[in-house]
Amino acid sequence: MFGSFTKDLGIDLGTANTLVYVKGRGIIVREPSVVALRTDTKTIEAVGDAAKKMIGRTPGNIRAIRPMKDGVIADFETTATMIRYFLRQAQKQRWLFQRHPNVMVCVPSGITAVEKRAVEDATKQAGAREAYTIEEPFAAAIGADLPVWEPTGSMVVDIGGGTTEVAVISLGGIVTSRSIRIAGDEMDEAIIQYIKRTYNLMIGERTSETLKMEIGSALPMEKPETLEIRGRDLVSGLPKTMSVSSDEITDSLQDTVNAIVEAVKVTLEKCPPELSADIMDRGIVLTGGGALLRNLDRLLARETGMPVLVAENPLDCVAIGTGRALENIHLFKNKSGSGSRYKQR
Repeated sequence: MFGSFTKDLGIDLGTANTLVYVKGRGIIVREPSVVALRTDTKTIEAVGDAAKKMIGRTPGNIRAIRPMKDGVIADFETTATMIRYFLRQAQKQRWLFQRHPNVMVCVPSGITAVEKRAVEDATKQAGAREAYTIEEPFAAAIGADLPVWEPTGSMVVDIGGGTTEVAVISLGGIVTSRSIRIAGDEMDEAIIQYIKRTYNLMIGERTSETLKMEIGSALPMEKPETLEIRGRDLVSGLPKTMSVSSDEITDSLQDTVNAIVEAVKVTLEKCPPELSADIMDRGIVLTGGGALLRNLDRLLARETGMPVLVAENPLDCVAIGTGRALENIHLFKNKSGSGSRYKQR
């Protein structure tokens, strides 16, 4: 009887953002994967949106950190605290007799066994009754409505904050995949370094992310745009305002974008011929926040010679796919073999 009150959860535990999907209700929580810590008392000052606003603006005794790096846990205790906070946010309307939920968390396809166990243990420590893991490209494919359980090839490229996951999926499993730790964060860092090298101007993470989102492009734009930014002049040490063009941002992103294109090409080279024919018919599907970079689909289509589509809701695909996998947990465990079976320990 008490089990009927329990709502299982799916978590897209990303380097940049965390989304929580509640079974039967959809995505309930969508917040940055940031935690603000007090260094003197070792206590949590803020989590999520409130903590992100503190990045680059904290006094000496407070640090705003990202406990996830390149899609894996960099700080175990802080990550467990962050997951616990997001679970509470998703379960604000708790029944008196509600049990702890089953939780499924996405992990990069290139994760090691130790890193995977760390995610499972952190989720259990945060209050999950049972913890399962699902590979991000597989979850993204489910969330993008690709026919993952059918004997036909589907290719998904999930570009998140810390990792880019490329995978070919058929019959409920990943046939071939490639995971590189180059994605949105690397793009932000590339912009910071370009502005520093070209203009002797130091800008922060939030400014570089704004540049990427507002005027960033994988290919030169037909009508170049400009954006005014503010930073610290490294020569005088004083604040400075200047304008940056979209062509400059395109140049700064070239190496990062080329690495993603190369990962797609390598995965296609390893793909069986029959599945390659299916992908040629259906196209490559882009998901994740990086899929929103302007003209990335055009660049990939030009370099691979295949149709490239951006998923209808790229930011939510992984979380939605994780939630749908929860609804078919028996199918998921039997076919993909990615579930972590705590009951068998």
